[in-house]
Amino acid sequence: MKKLKYALVHEWLTPLATGGSELVVQEILKHVDEADVYALIDFESANPESYLFGRQIGTTFLQHFPGARSGVQKYLPFLPIAIEQLDLRQYDIILSSSHAVAKGILTSPQQLHVCYCHTPMRYAWDLTFDYLRSSKAGRGIQGLLTRYLLHRLRQWDVISANRVDYFIANSQHTARRIWRCYRRRAQVIYPPVNIERFSLMRQKQDFYVTVCRLVSYKNVSAIVQAFNQLGHTLIVIGTGPELEMIRQIAKPNVQVLGWQPASIVEKYMAEAKAFVYAACEDFGIALVEAQACGTPVISYAAGGALETVLDIRQHPETGTGLFFSSQTAAALVEAVEEFEQLQGKFEPEIGRLRAEQFAPEVFGQRYLAFVERCYQEFHSRDFTESGA
Repeated sequence: MKKLKYALVHEWLTPLATGGSELVVQEILKHVDEADVYALIDFESANPESYLFGRQIGTTFLQHFPGARSGVQKYLPFLPIAIEQLDLRQYDIILSSSHAVAKGILTSPQQLHVCYCHTPMRYAWDLTFDYLRSSKAGRGIQGLLTRYLLHRLRQWDVISANRVDYFIANSQHTARRIWRCYRRRAQVIYPPVNIERFSLMRQKQDFYVTVCRLVSYKNVSAIVQAFNQLGHTLIVIGTGPELEMIRQIAKPNVQVLGWQPASIVEKYMAEAKAFVYAACEDFGIALVEAQACGTPVISYAAGGALETVLDIRQHPETGTGLFFSSQTAAALVEAVEEFEQLQGKFEPEIGRLRAEQFAPEVFGQRYLAFVERCYQEFHSRDFTESGA
């Protein structure tokens, strides 16, 4: 039996791209090390600190565009055509890790394509109106051109979804979005969370913490406004376009630390009395990381949080957090006040046990088993109408 050839396709690989999708790529390569890697751009294989250091990675013409290293998203109109230029005809199995265009690679009828979808392209779907409202590109004549571009991007996104044989979603929430955008069903396999980075801490300090990129949809301004009213100490860690605005509205009890190294993030997450989050995430790795520390989560009740956090009011014995129902400062104030009454009921060990369900080895086993099942099914299918 011939040895199967694998290709793994991701959007972009740069030192600035260190989120959940990159953790998925890293974990896949631990189990399918022989896979050849492709991306729109690659600046990681030359980085001695990277797991990709020294690896041969196929790229596109965008690799040589000015400023691509700091953010290839600025070339958004070119992303679909760029990903279609990757010639992957030599491979038996294509594994894509997609949150934008990676799923759009061209394949032949003999090739199996399994896509791990972190999210349908957010700026083309869920965040379209936020993007248009907050960007100069959304106004005037330029705004009309941007709207047309996003319209065409949505069309391409749906068409390219038909090039995928099997979808994997990182949560039930994402699976519903895949169905809404593409009318395709997806197998849910939760992404790997490096819980070993985080130490279980039973004794908590008298402060709350939030860690995320400071962008509009993360809704950090509502968290800060809530704690301005409450007077409790809040630590805000993260950077982004809203950093200065957050600093301006924060009262003295809210400490905005900006970007911090991993060791500092881990320390604050472990010591905090609770981790606070106000965004609707497709999965939400930070929520699992907090639970790995034994730190309860106070989260907006939407998206992946509903699959990773157990509200102690519904799960008195196994609760790991507490939800609030609207993305407003008032709702969060009410949730924090209730948490203050319930905090003695949380068991740090229960949070750790919950987080272990999302460990890398769990992801690896489920992912490989699903790809193998897809390969067997793909090559046993009869695609003819008559079945003859």
